[in-house]
Amino acid sequence: MKKLLTPVTVLAIVGCFSCFIETASAQAPAPANAKAAEHKVGLIDMAHVFKHYEKFTALREELKTEIQQSDGKAKSMAEKIQAIQKEMQDFKQGSPEYLAREKQLAQAASDFEAFRKVAQRDFLRKESRIYHTIYMEVTETVKKYAKIYNYTLIMRFNREDLDTDDPKKLIQGMNRQVVFHRADDDITLSVLDYLNRSYKPKASATRPTPGTPKR
Repeated sequence: MKKLLTPVTVLAIVGCFSCFIETASAQAPAPANAKAAEHKVGLIDMAHVFKHYEKFTALREELKTEIQQSDGKAKSMAEKIQAIQKEMQDFKQGSPEYLAREKQLAQAASDFEAFRKVAQRDFLRKESRIYHTIYMEVTETVKKYAKIYNYTLIMRFNREDLDTDDPKKLIQGMNRQVVFHRADDDITLSVLDYLNRSYKPKASATRPTPGTPKR
């Protein structure tokens, strides 16, 4: 009568079979398309780029000039309101002259409030458009840079040194997502240089060049 294999023997055979499979798998060549893609991560300080991009500064200055002109008109309208209020003091309440000035005051105040609201909404819209325009230009440049130098991921970070004199800023700095990076990982200055050279009149846009960024 044929004897059944004992549990110990079965486990030993299964173990040997498993070892054989693992060894064979390790020795078998991997498929050509199974090679894992190499990741190359870059970092960019968007706040630094916005702050030092000459086009962003120019557009902001243009908007600032418009705001100053608007403030001048608003000031003139406010002075008109004050002048009417002063005139009203010379007339008796309820008199035709007083009522006429009162009507003028109401109209002037209404015009001033309407002007203020429209101007504020218009400037906010223009400022948003400036930020959107610059952001799209920066991201397009980052895409070009990443494609040329084979970056698979570009992350935002803060390249400024920790402020040890301000406890609040120090804590904010210690909560940064990027704890360590190589100098070559910071593409901020390369992207900024490309943007500024492209913005200058008659400047030919060349491809962004890598290099060790310096603070």
